[in-house]
Amino acid sequence: MRLSQFWELMEQEFGGPYGRSLAHSHAIHALDDRTASEAIEAGEPVRAVWWALCDDLEVPPERRLPAERRA
Repeated sequence: MRLSQFWELMEQEFGGPYGRSLAHSHAIHALDDRTASEAIEAGEPVRAVWWALCDDLEVPPERRLPAERRA
């Protein structure tokens, strides 16, 4: 997953401003209590950060893919 895809998914699921705020403020236990932004900056794979964030916020599996890929 590219970083641009991560931001597209964040906007799709949470909305633009809230998604950005969430990525910079919500500590994710599975990522050593780092925010999504901190984890990405530290070199964590973007896809792993997205899935950890979704797990932490209980995003249903069917909403974790881009809208055009949902069946």
